[in-house]
Amino acid sequence: MSTAEPTVEASGPPEKGMLAAIERLGNKVPPPALMFGYLILLIIALSWGLALAGVSITEQIAVPVEQGAPQYDYYEDTTQPGMIAPEGPYQADWTIVEETIPIKSLLSTEGVRFIFSSFVNNFAGFGVVAVVFIAMMGAGVAEESGLLGSLIRKLVGALPPWALSFGLILVGVLSSVASDAGYLILIPLSAAAFASVGRHPLAGLASGFAGVAAIFMVNISLTPTDAMITEIANEAIALAGGEPITIVANWYYMVAMSLILAFAAAVVTEKIVEPRLGTWDPSEGTAGHTDAADIAPEADKRGSRFALIGFGLVVAIVALATFPPGAPLRDPETGNIIGNSPFMDSLLFIIMLMFLVSGICYGVGARTMTSSGDVLGAITKTFSGLGGMVLMLLMIAQFIAFFNWTNMPRVLAGALAELLETANIGAVPLLLGFIVVIVLLDFIMPGALPKWAIFAPIFVPLFMRLGVAPQTLLAAYRLADSPVNALTPLMVYLPFIATIAARYQRKAGIGTVVALMLPYSVTIFVVWTVLFLAWFLLGIPLGPGYLPVVG
Repeated sequence: MSTAEPTVEASGPPEKGMLAAIERLGNKVPPPALMFGYLILLIIALSWGLALAGVSITEQIAVPVEQGAPQYDYYEDTTQPGMIAPEGPYQADWTIVEETIPIKSLLSTEGVRFIFSSFVNNFAGFGVVAVVFIAMMGAGVAEESGLLGSLIRKLVGALPPWALSFGLILVGVLSSVASDAGYLILIPLSAAAFASVGRHPLAGLASGFAGVAAIFMVNISLTPTDAMITEIANEAIALAGGEPITIVANWYYMVAMSLILAFAAAVVTEKIVEPRLGTWDPSEGTAGHTDAADIAPEADKRGSRFALIGFGLVVAIVALATFPPGAPLRDPETGNIIGNSPFMDSLLFIIMLMFLVSGICYGVGARTMTSSGDVLGAITKTFSGLGGMVLMLLMIAQFIAFFNWTNMPRVLAGALAELLETANIGAVPLLLGFIVVIVLLDFIMPGALPKWAIFAPIFVPLFMRLGVAPQTLLAAYRLADSPVNALTPLMVYLPFIATIAARYQRKAGIGTVVALMLPYSVTIFVVWTVLFLAWFLLGIPLGPGYLPVVG
């Protein structure tokens, strides 16, 4: 799974059509590291002009109790999306405060001081860097040993061709429970799974990305994100004197949307994306891994048995640390396992251990790894391919920190919220307006938590006065916050996805990924919006005992 910064090459006659035009235009933009350098200069100039004009906004916002003004990262969707964790990492209490937020200039004395003094810390504190290296460590060993090749062949052998897309997308939807593992492990695996059966790997990559990113805010299981946005909603409900909701207030809706949208995305793969890509020529890329086909059947069976033993050992250790009363991976206060708990915070590390231990065991059993040097060599090889990614993440970290410091994202979000709040329209048009505003903001603020912290105190009481239940607004927010995740250039994993695409098609770049994902995002948004409106108008419960309207 080594990655290198993609290069763009022109080959053959240009494709026709809107998606091909988007791909060509997107691939002509500067390399991501340079692009974010230009964006930093733009933010510096904009912050100076807006601060000079005295632009500010006063709003009510949800903040963690006893933590003061919150610090937000507007660009990551993870199990703790968009919030720099407080000292008490399992704290779930929030409160509503009123704040006046001015635009701050990066050319002021304070701003210049921030640019110079924070540069190292911005990168050191950018959690994505650590996440990438940790996840890729386990995946790299599993790949080099041949385990991933074996797993892929077993996966595609167990699924009929028509179910492969749906299965990968649904697993991507479920992966939001496990932090960023979906981006770093499932998406490359999806590409390799398609390639292993002779289908275009970019269609597999797009399928995995659609499930992980474009259907992010729903799941069959409950996640820590659900716990946090529910708590913020309850603080906003208290402003209107309503009854609090629980974490299952959207559960029926989430399960239904997970399955239906995964099916819709699979149709996009089969009917739009894969036909457009055509037949894949392996010579177009450089991808390769130790495949099970290169290993003798008996060695593969022995390696698989060893890998299963290693996997079971990790599961047993995690179970002992999780399920007994008072176990260290339970919430230290409530004893909960699911929700905002040490177990949920540990999922990425647990998944890394599963891949690492299983990969080593497979290598020992299949004799593709005969010494500790082979294991270390696999990790080193994986890390050495991340050099271009590190440079991109360095520039992205600076852009995020500078943009957040100016307060521009929060001021823009507050201004749009105020405009929507004063619109004198009915409940359904207002719900649609709310959805559109969140979709537009998601291009510059992909994080799920910050937007909800800004919008919930304003719109939950407003919609309750219109007879719309808080759980309905929460369902609308889930819809609005997801589809654009696969399109925005500020999604921190987009350059990583482009580097994976370039392994299978050398000319692939950011434009290639955007063109691949646009049909998914549009389809998911349209289908989800129609289903949401039907759900609301028909009065179907969103969760056990939670109707769409105020009772």
